[in-house]
Amino acid sequence: MNKLTADDLIYGYINGIFPMADADGTLYWYSPDPRAVIPIAGYKPSRSLRPTLNKQQFDIRINADFEQVMRCCATPRSIDDSTWISAEIIDAYTDLHQMGLAHSVETYIDNRLVGGLYGVAIGGAFFGESMFHHVSNASKVAFHHLIMILREQQFSLLDTQFINDNVKRFGAIEISKREYADQLKRALKQKARFTEAAVEHLFRSHAGD
Repeated sequence: MNKLTADDLIYGYINGIFPMADADGTLYWYSPDPRAVIPIAGYKPSRSLRPTLNKQQFDIRINADFEQVMRCCATPRSIDDSTWISAEIIDAYTDLHQMGLAHSVETYIDNRLVGGLYGVAIGGAFFGESMFHHVSNASKVAFHHLIMILREQQFSLLDTQFINDNVKRFGAIEISKREYADQLKRALKQKARFTEAAVEHLFRSHAGD
């Protein structure tokens, strides 16, 4: 197989599939059934997270260091763990980021990157890929701001691929592959945009909340 490209990723996402790498770097494409999604309108921050949000202890940045977010997400969580984010995947998504279709939401303390997430935005669909944290609640705060951005720009689909305990805490549910395809088709027709201007407007409008 030829090296993964940004165009391959675009084709994959609009057709409901996404790549993951094995430990040896071999790429495979997946289309789970059922599929995990997070209803954007239904998300509410947990009671335990609200004090952290109110304290505003994290500096939130968008797309400031996309590649580093990916590299942090690719770091195995333990010595017995492996990663599905290969160097080839990092290169392809970084190219997609430079095209304006892949984005990161990042949390900082004293200018130090301590958490974040990344994903792909096409039309009104955001395809969440991975997140990481080096400080408690850092990735949860990044996710909270992601949701605020998606709501502000009227995205309709937040794809999280597989169900697990990590995404369940954000309200993830499973839907059939057929229902996912229907939602994806509708979302791709939307004109939502994950832009810097939209993010700046969002933060200004919520300043002092």
